[in-house]
Formats: sequence, structure tokens, C-alpha cells
Amino acid sequence: MVNEDGTVQAILPAAEVDASSIEDYEGILMPGMINAHCHLELSHFKGKIPCGTGLVEFLLCVVRNRKNIPLVPEELVAAERELWKEGTAGVADICNTTDAIAAKKDSPIQWHNLVEVLNFRDEHMEQRMDHFTEVAAAHRAAGLAAVLTPHAPYSVSSGTFQALNEATVGSIISVHNQETRAENELFRKGSGDFLKLYTEFNTGLQPFEVYGGNSLQAWLPYFTKGQTILLVHNTYTEEEDILFAKEHAAKYDLTLVYCLCPNANLYIEEALPPVDLLVKHQCTIVLGTDSYSSNWRLSIATEVATLRKHFPHLPLETVLKWATTNGANALGWSHLGRFAPSLKPGIVLLSEEDYSVQRIF
Repeated sequence: MVNEDGTVQAILPAAEVDASSIEDYEGILMPGMINAHCHLELSHFKGKIPCGTGLVEFLLCVVRNRKNIPLVPEELVAAERELWKEGTAGVADICNTTDAIAAKKDSPIQWHNLVEVLNFRDEHMEQRMDHFTEVAAAHRAAGLAAVLTPHAPYSVSSGTFQALNEATVGSIISVHNQETRAENELFRKGSGDFLKLYTEFNTGLQPFEVYGGNSLQAWLPYFTKGQTILLVHNTYTEEEDILFAKEHAAKYDLTLVYCLCPNANLYIEEALPPVDLLVKHQCTIVLGTDSYSSNWRLSIATEVATLRKHFPHLPLETVLKWATTNGANALGWSHLGRFAPSLKPGIVLLSEEDYSVQRIF
């Protein structure tokens, strides 16, 4: 039973309800979905970044186009409206700037804003940390929750990782993790496509100290303060990485959550993450869309459809849990992702035939 504003009053067997008060729907009634990884501020890049280039060329294209493609505030608002229409109740959103604040301030969507720190050189750390701290403060001044977070292993210096560990005690943060094969090559051998990225940025940066293993095993040990960490993408995560991460997380009371953005992985790398491996090791999985620079839609239902297409043995109820309850739990939103009396989680009707979405509340 639901009241007029979408608040759940009770969950009852049909036999206990007056038949005249029952509305019938064809499909799956589910709580609003949680997008655990998005970049709303890149929405003006819709259709402007080519597909299938691989991550390094993709990043270079985004950086170049930030200068050439002007921000259009109306496109950010349109993207926020699309998220809502597609049944989204909450978003973990990556922020490099304050550009999307206006589109979020009066949004019915719950936002967890991850202000992404990029810094290649330790000597620039104080200046860069101050800058992104100001970006986070601007979000909080607008009534939006915000926390600093590292961008990716290849774009954050050792000292900056250490500073972020101290700045995020007990916080919910994220890291772009193993999105491309070249990331593991960089940390194994100090070679590969990422050297082109450093040349383009003119950082004078030599490759990071060669770790001799995959990137996850190089960056995760920086975090020791009870954080919840959303590991985003994981396209080239291997079994040894998962086992290493489990051991480190247990030692330092970390909560690790693997966020999958399959359509973005197909858009950029034409690859998919090792879903069966993550399931085998009982990893907590959530779903995201990434941004309009790297996806055709901002629809978690479409991500569900892609996973079901490529991994048809996955039970639908399992994937829907990733899209709802797991995301809400990971982001600390006990009022979302589930149906229970007094909650207002949003109500979405999902078609089992084509995964289209109708928002009921």
C-alpha cells in the first residue's frame, strides 16, 4: 500500500487488501535504482566522443574537448531529468568542477558527490588539494554532500594518495580501477599507452615507480582508515587482485564495492568486466552508467539489460539487487533501494521484455 506521495504504508498479501483499491501493472515493480557512478558535468559531451578508441585516447579526447566544447547548463539539467525519468533514485556523481551544482540543487534525486582529485606530482599536492577542497566546500554550501576522492591510480601521486587517506577517514569514496589493460602494464613494467597521456599533459612525469604487479595491488594499500571504496569499472581485474583486495580490506576494516558500468566499458574499450569472477568471490556489486562522454544513455535499466545479454545465466533478481539495494547500502542510504513501511524509495515499473522503465512515483 502506497500513499499519494509515494510513501510505502504497508506490504500486505493481496488477500488482505480490498480488491477495489488494487492497481494492476504488467512488469516488475521495484524501488528506484541507484546509479553508483556517473559524471553529470560531462553531459554536454553527448555524442561528441568517438567509441572504441581505448581508454587513453578517450581521456585525451575528453581533455582536448573540454577546451573546445562549451558547457551548456541546459544539457546538464536535461541529463538530470533523464536520470529521474529512467527511474534513478540516487547517484554517486563524480565532480571535477562546480558546473553541475545548479542542476542538482533542487533535484528529487539523492546525490553523493565525489570531488575527484587529480595530481601527478607530489610537489603540486598542496595546491591541488586546496583547489578540490574548495570545490567540495561549494557543493556543501549548496546543501549537497561532498567528499574528496582519488581519480585513478595513474593520475594520483603517492603523496596525494596518502593525503586522501587521511582526509577520508570512514568516508565513502571511489577509484577508477583497471579500466584498461594499459593500466596494469604501467604498474607492472612502467610502459605502455599511458606514457602518451603524460606527454600530452606535459607533466615531465616519468612512469610511476614500477610496482611489478597489477595496479589494484599498488594503490589499495594507501587506504587504511575504514573507508568504503567503490572500485569502478574493473574491466581488467584478475583473480589475484580480488584475493589481495579481500585480505587488505579485512586488515584495515575497509568495505570494498565493485561498481560495473558495462555500457561504458563497451563504448570505450569494447570489453566487459569479469562478472563471473566477482560473483565467484562473493564481491559486493553495484551498477553505474559513467557519463554521456562514454555512454549512449544514463539508464541503469539499460546496464541491467546489457549484463543480462552478455551473462544470461545471471538471475534477474540478482542483477536487480545490484541496481537497487546494493547501491543504496554502499552509499549509506537506508531510505532507498528497498520497499518497507514509511520509506519513500521511488517506485519503478520495469518491463521484463525490453527493460524499459515507467516511473510510478
